Amino acid sequence: MSFVENIINQYGLAAIFLLILLEYACFPLSSEIILPLAGLMGARLSLPFVTLVLVSTAAGLGGTSLTYGIGRFGGSPLLEKAMHRFPSLEKPILASYRTFGNHGGGAVFLSRLIPLCRTYIGFVAGAMKQSLGSYLFCSAFGILLWNTVLTGLGYYFYQYREVFFLSFNKYKKWILLFGSLLLLLILFCKLSKSRRTDESDQE
Repeated sequence: MSFVENIINQYGLAAIFLLILLEYACFPLSSEIILPLAGLMGARLSLPFVTLVLVSTAAGLGGTSLTYGIGRFGGSPLLEKAMHRFPSLEKPILASYRTFGNHGGGAVFLSRLIPLCRTYIGFVAGAMKQSLGSYLFCSAFGILLWNTVLTGLGYYFYQYREVFFLSFNKYKKWILLFGSLLLLLILFCKLSKSRRTDESDQE
């Protein structure tokens, strides 16, 4: 992570643009990490938040255009080969196909807000021959919303970090208690789901 911070410190907006473009082009970078970090570093560099959002959205559109182009010219056979070669891609690609089949062009907007589908919908939209104009139009709104929220988390966390840490120290016992209960609830739900799956398999 310090490597990414150093790049952003050295190259500013250009580095932020490139990192977000790569994430949207399905390079192994997590938007849940890159975008808040970009917001935090943008605030540290005194970049206007609106500029940061617009640059990140342009980067997202650039990166997702690459995935759309690959899907458009490679088609479904290429995606099938990719799923066969990399089994980890099967779940997000199939989920993107289902979303696209259920919602058509609107699936592009919806998928931008679904972590499982958001970066792979470009391949599917291209393979399904959605027009480039429609794809970019729907993508722009979803990318703008997603990037605004995640970069905003980092940006305003940095701006109000003293207030945040003061509040955390004041209520940390309650926060830790709530977090522990939430974690236990998640574990319980996963165990219950796993048990039901095992019972259905045995039947």
